[in-house]
Amino acid sequence: MGLSNALFGMYGGILVISVPQLLSARHVPEAVIASMTAVMISPGFWTFLFTPVLDVKFSRRWYSVTTALIAAALLSLALLNLERPVFVEVLLVVGFFFANLYQNALGGWLSSIIENGEEGTLSVWSTIGNISGGGLMAIITGELVTRLSAAAAAIVLGLAVLVPIAIFPWMDAPGPDRRLARESFGRFFAEVAAILKRREVLIAIVLFLAPAATFSLTNLLGGLGADFHASTHFVGLVGGTGVLLGGVAGCLVFKLIQRLLPLRYLYLAIGIVGALFTLSLILLPRTPATFALALIGENVFQSVAITASTAIAFETVGRANPLAATTYGLMIASFNVSNTYMLVIDGWGYARRGVTGGYAADACISVAASLLLAAGLNRLARRRAPALPAGP
Repeated sequence: MGLSNALFGMYGGILVISVPQLLSARHVPEAVIASMTAVMISPGFWTFLFTPVLDVKFSRRWYSVTTALIAAALLSLALLNLERPVFVEVLLVVGFFFANLYQNALGGWLSSIIENGEEGTLSVWSTIGNISGGGLMAIITGELVTRLSAAAAAIVLGLAVLVPIAIFPWMDAPGPDRRLARESFGRFFAEVAAILKRREVLIAIVLFLAPAATFSLTNLLGGLGADFHASTHFVGLVGGTGVLLGGVAGCLVFKLIQRLLPLRYLYLAIGIVGALFTLSLILLPRTPATFALALIGENVFQSVAITASTAIAFETVGRANPLAATTYGLMIASFNVSNTYMLVIDGWGYARRGVTGGYAADACISVAASLLLAAGLNRLARRRAPALPAGP
């Protein structure tokens, strides 16, 4: 069931890796490609505004299938219009919007049908699906576009992203809330307010909004190969298979450590340990081997952190939650916000002090945020602890 999240990862892999390469091959300026990519991934921030509709009218299986089909169709249309960048941008903004709706509908669905204690295992395989799907499509898209006609490649890739939903007929699909969708939208802010009254939801959102364990360096390092004297071929090799394997390894590491600490403390501990790894990289020479270690290592820690955050999200949503997709989407959007602004901060550090500045900015902020959040969790725990009975 977790691997069904591969559809979202496959879509993201095409969006942020393959499409920029395909546009560059058509001599679209890099500045334009960067701007387009930023716009195309923007649904990661605002899709949650529409998630209430996923909790009403139809089953979440229906919503998952429908959003998957629409996202796949728009992807195929975008790949057929690579010569017209404006069309590509519009089609993929809408397509990624539906891919995000798919992830939110799926997250709400999965959290409602798993048993207590299965959140960790589900989050591991959900993250593996996300990472492996993205890596797989980043590797094969260029090959398919090169070897097949434009129409054939677009159709094959559109069908390929639908493969993960083949498991759906064998998954339970609880019935929906029968309110009308327009009523759900009308009550959206009231529902969000009701969600935020749950202490565990508010704690999870604060954890995700804070820069505790984003490891945004993974998104910055890919463009810094020249700083490590690494060739374009080497960067591509490490950025493809190396990061894919590192990401899967990180997910499996979480399975081994998930019982060492309560989930929220474990998430913060991952941020601290990963930040110490980042700081240790400052001491290493700027060589291709160091580049590979940094990119794969940061990806391992990011994968562990994403898996932990997904487990927290599943646990927080809980079973029989009528607003499951809304709650899940709100938390995922929170994590996307911190991941994005930390990338800006890492870039600022790099602009001031090069690679060392990027390392230092990411690691120091992560350690500080993790320690402050851990202190806050301890304070909340003491407040909620029952008072000891008075002595005789």
